[in-house]
Amino acid sequence: MQKIMIVEDEVAVREELALLLANEGYCPVPVTEFTDIAGQAAECAPDLILLDVGLPGKDGFSWCASLRKTLPVPIIFVTGRDGGMDEVRALSLGGDDYITKPYSIPVLLARIKAVLRRGGAPKETDTLEAAGLRLNLTKGTVSVGKKTAELTRNELQILACLMEHRGEIVSRMDLIETLWDNKIYIDDNTLSVNVTRLRGKLAELGQPDLIRTRRGMGYQL
Repeated sequence: MQKIMIVEDEVAVREELALLLANEGYCPVPVTEFTDIAGQAAECAPDLILLDVGLPGKDGFSWCASLRKTLPVPIIFVTGRDGGMDEVRALSLGGDDYITKPYSIPVLLARIKAVLRRGGAPKETDTLEAAGLRLNLTKGTVSVGKKTAELTRNELQILACLMEHRGEIVSRMDLIETLWDNKIYIDDNTLSVNVTRLRGKLAELGQPDLIRTRRGMGYQL
């Protein structure tokens, strides 16, 4: 049974989510103490985290950044903040999706299933090597020589797709379909955010220009 950690300080919303997830066959893990979210996540090892932004003490953005330093678990923001910049910030910090309240229950469940599906697909090999990069699919890391960077699930899948098609132009639509299976749940801007973040990590490894933009066509490694 897949565990879903619920980080929501409003009791009514938290209990509603827990009941909904339990009825769908998941194992909900509601959080009631908001002082060490990263530590609690490491202890319970969830398959997915539902994370609110407005939390007591540190906000959801800060906790997402902390979680991304230690865990590859997918994160869906579920929040009442519907500003476009909030969504961009959430995705830039490593969030896998962003859902605003009040949410549609069928849409929420569909997005949860989509994130869990794309995060759990088995890989044929543990590592990929191309263009001087070594991508560890199990650990979610990319290495150049002795330098290593951790990747989010989205960054990992983007880079894996580009490495598998090295030298070829991969269209934006192909990347979206590879990442999310159903483009209803994702937009073009989200892809841009993830590619920009991935380029930043490659730049830290000494490869700032490895992912080329082919205008009107897509990306090429």
